[in-house]
Amino acid sequence: MNQIRNVCVYCGSSPGGRRDYMAAAEDLGRTLAEAGVGLVYGGGNIGLMGAVARAALDAGGRVTGIIPQFLVEREVMLGDVQELLVTADMHERKRLMFERSDAFVALPGGIGTLEELVEQLTWAQLGRHDKPILIADLFGFWSPLLTLLDHMTEHGFLRQGLALPYLVAKRVEDILPALEGAAPLLAALDDEASTATLEQL
Repeated sequence: MNQIRNVCVYCGSSPGGRRDYMAAAEDLGRTLAEAGVGLVYGGGNIGLMGAVARAALDAGGRVTGIIPQFLVEREVMLGDVQELLVTADMHERKRLMFERSDAFVALPGGIGTLEELVEQLTWAQLGRHDKPILIADLFGFWSPLLTLLDHMTEHGFLRQGLALPYLVAKRVEDILPALEGAAPLLAALDDEASTATLEQL
């Protein structure tokens, strides 16, 4: 019944401004490992990226790190993962992260995390994939983005039939159940219905 084998986690290479972010990343890494779900992430060993990967490894999980060559030293590449792919550029990195994942989760992060999340939302909106996308609005971090998405809809830039198919979870423990619940649902929906916005509050 579980169609989620590997989850791509987008998150910051910084720890953020509160300890809760690092703790949440660690909780997610452990949760994935304990559920037998592989982690696909950006390959670094610092910030939230390092926290989610190390926690998954410590709990016996499978981790695939994908990092472009120019970030190997800047993001302190984590060499302990079972699979480490060093790519020529960011485009190849994002393509491989997409291909190796069944779902996507955005933890708190910076502009890179936002860009990766929005790209997946764009591809889903255009019908290029139906993999679940979850915005982890932990401690209200992504609330301004969710407000902006509502604002875009209100002003006619996210038109009816082109709504973004994303989930929202406010607690780490809700993330994997939401993804598992959405995977068969999205696969079964027709083209029109698959554009409906999904929320896990």
